[in-house]
Amino acid sequence: MRERTIAPSRILIYLVVSLIAAAWLAPLVVVGLNSLRTNEEIAQASMIGWPKQWAWSNYAAAWSGFCVAETCAGIRPYMLNSALVTIPATIFSTLLGAVAGYAVSLWRFRGDNWIYGIVTLGLFLPQQMRLLPWTIVLRDTGLMNTLTGLVVIHTIQGLSFTVLFCRNYYTAIPQDLIRAARIDGAGFFRIFWRIILPLSPPILVVTVIWQFTHIWNEFLYGVTFTTGQQQPVTAALIALSAAVADIPQHGVQSAAVMIAALPTLLIYLIGGKYFVRGLTAGAVK
Repeated sequence: MRERTIAPSRILIYLVVSLIAAAWLAPLVVVGLNSLRTNEEIAQASMIGWPKQWAWSNYAAAWSGFCVAETCAGIRPYMLNSALVTIPATIFSTLLGAVAGYAVSLWRFRGDNWIYGIVTLGLFLPQQMRLLPWTIVLRDTGLMNTLTGLVVIHTIQGLSFTVLFCRNYYTAIPQDLIRAARIDGAGFFRIFWRIILPLSPPILVVTVIWQFTHIWNEFLYGVTFTTGQQQPVTAALIALSAAVADIPQHGVQSAAVMIAALPTLLIYLIGGKYFVRGLTAGAVK
C-alpha cells in the first residue's frame, strides 16, 4: 500500500493560510483574554497574558454599570440603539435591492443599464464624500441626531451592494420563465412575489449577512450624525475609551468590545457557510 504524501506546494498553502488566520485572530484573542483579567493584573504585567483569575465582573460592568458619556448604564442602551438601526436598515435595503435588482436584470427597459451603473457607482465613492450631502438631507428633514436618520442613511447606502448582488444572481434566471408569466397576465410585482422571491433565499441570505455586519460595525455616520444617548455602540465605545482615559480600565474596555462584537461573530458563525453558498449559487448559468 502506497504511503500518502503531501506535495510541498500544499504544505506551503497550509502554512500561508495558517499565518493569515493567526494574524487575523490574534487581536480577538488578546482582547478576549484581557476581558477576563483584572485591571491590576494588566497594569502589573502587560496587555498580553493569560488571566490569573477570571474577572467575569468586567462583563457585568461593561454591560450595565460603567459610565459612558456621563450615563452610568454601560453599553446596554447603545447595543439597543445599534439593533434598532441595523435590523430595519438591513430589511429595507435587502427588499429594495431585490426589487431593483430584479427590475434591471429581468424586467428590461430603456436606460436600465444606466440606472444600474449609477446605483452601483456608490460602491466606489469614499464615505467622507457623502458626509456633507447627508448633513444637508438630515438637517432639512429634521432627522439629525436620530436613529431614524441612521436607518435612512444605511438603507440608501446599502442599495449599491444589494442591487449588485441581486442583479448578478437574477441574471441566471431564464428569461423564458418571465415571458411565460407575462403571457399569463402576471405583472411586475406578481412575478416578483410569486416567482423571483421564492428563488431568492440564497442571495437574500448573502445580502442580509453583508448588510447586518456592515451596518453594525459602521462608525463614521454614527459618530458624525448622533450624540449622547442616540449613538450606536461603535460610537459609544469611543466615549467609553475617553471616559477611562485618566485611569485606564482595560479589562472593562475589552469586555465592552467583546460584547459589541458578539452579534456579528454569531452571524458569521451561524451563517458563514450560507454566505459562501449564496455567492456561488448564481455563478454558473
